[in-house]
Amino acid sequence: MTVQHEQPEMVKALTAAERNAITVFYSAWKKKQPELLDEVCTPDWQDIPLGPGQAAGPKGLQDIISWFSSTFPDVEIVIHEIYGTYERAGVRASFVFTHSSELMGIPATGKKVALALHEFHHLKDGKLTHTWHLEDWFGLLLQSGAWEAKGLGGN
Repeated sequence: MTVQHEQPEMVKALTAAERNAITVFYSAWKKKQPELLDEVCTPDWQDIPLGPGQAAGPKGLQDIISWFSSTFPDVEIVIHEIYGTYERAGVRASFVFTHSSELMGIPATGKKVALALHEFHHLKDGKLTHTWHLEDWFGLLLQSGAWEAKGLGGN
């Protein structure tokens, strides 16, 4: 008697189109081409959470990219790792720029800063539909010297 075993369904990997969409999404910063978001995001893409005063959809992030790129010309997002499965991806990256202008009330320091960035994306048909993001703005306080960590290994 032969017993037939069912094979578990394999989890699909990210497709080449999905990986490309993610790479293009982040390249918009360094290339100073916010319009690239129109190629890789759905028109109703959701940026979660929205920043103060940020418009919904790709237009909202395009405005941020335009402002940030003109204020901090060397801004780029360095991708360290993309992981995930079909239609779901996580990205570990760094948001890197020279703190050459005031930002969030912190006077310019001229220091190169690298802030951790963690994002989770949903994709459909090779385009981003949702992005949940978390930037390490606390790192800006530390790296700029605006906040001294007394009692945490500081003085």
